Amino acid sequence: MKSFEYFQDTKIIFGAGKVSEIGAVVKEYGESCLLVTTPAIEALKPMYDKVINLLEEAGIKVAHFDGVTPNPTTDIITIGANMAKSIEAKVIVGLGGGSSMDAAKAIAVEATHEGSCWEYLFYKTQPTDKTLPIIAISTTSGTGSQVTQVSVVTNTEDRDKSALYNNILYPRVSIVDPELMVTLPKFVSATTGFDVFCHAFESLIHPNCGALIEIFAKEAIQIVADTLPSVLENPKDVELRSKMAWADVLAGLCIANAGVTLPHGMGMAIGGMYPNVAHGQALAIVYPACTKFTWKDDVENYAFLSRAFNKNIGDDVSDLEAAEVSSIEITKFLKRIDLSQKLSDVNMPEDEIEALAKQCMVLPDYENNPKIATLDEMVALVKESY
Repeated sequence: MKSFEYFQDTKIIFGAGKVSEIGAVVKEYGESCLLVTTPAIEALKPMYDKVINLLEEAGIKVAHFDGVTPNPTTDIITIGANMAKSIEAKVIVGLGGGSSMDAAKAIAVEATHEGSCWEYLFYKTQPTDKTLPIIAISTTSGTGSQVTQVSVVTNTEDRDKSALYNNILYPRVSIVDPELMVTLPKFVSATTGFDVFCHAFESLIHPNCGALIEIFAKEAIQIVADTLPSVLENPKDVELRSKMAWADVLAGLCIANAGVTLPHGMGMAIGGMYPNVAHGQALAIVYPACTKFTWKDDVENYAFLSRAFNKNIGDDVSDLEAAEVSSIEITKFLKRIDLSQKLSDVNMPEDEIEALAKQCMVLPDYENNPKIATLDEMVALVKESY
């Protein structure tokens, strides 16, 4: 059996209708909060109003920062942190997908520390216990940010996307209410749903994967394979949304205790250089090439991948034969969920292939892959994804 260490510092409240508990949850930590979301467009405003009303009914003073964008930037974090300071917020509530929850975490740091959140990245000075308590309400299935110690931010000036990573950033409480997810657009459901698979699978092939994470990861992978296409066809089905939300929680627990590998390092670089590309979309672009590059170095787990996506690959097929078609199975699945794309499809300039390849090697994620890419191999992977 694989040895392991496991840590989780977040109370998880899971189930349909559980958002109704937000007032009591926040009040445990303070009576003034900053609610952090994406813009209050017509489709989202009823949800935001509902949460604000629940907080105010509990006697919480609320300010609403709705300036978060996909791939939240350091400038956005500073605006939110200044708002938090202006109302003397005691709690930060992130409501939304990964961008909103990650922004909430970074705001919780910057509002209580000197300088920008960028100064507190995983390899720099670490945030202290002055960090404001964070409550997460996830509305996608998704990024797993509701149960991780990671906050991903983008520095547009440097064209760099990196992360704060510290146990102080675990949300104190995470509310996962599948009813909040039934109005998600198809593209968001597809990209965030594929990200769930990526978190689980990359944790499975990660050197830090232990016995417990292996169970979580395989369960999440199978749920995504069996459920995500049906969710896209039946978006208002709460039971299907619940299954994907559960897979998201499992995959989040995986990356919090194991980590990600080559595809995420490449996906982060793409998001940093081309912020218009959604994170799950970037992963979908590079996954076929990364799978083809890696499968021979972890035959057992890539065979599991193939069998998860194709029930016709049974035990009568050897692991080697099953693993060999893993990139084909990934490509077929991406076509089913309308995420089969190339970098050229998202308007990446061809003359930036080498620059992107170098950026893919800035974060250490690629070093956790079963096969570690050289610079020449990374250039080849980017070219194949182009």
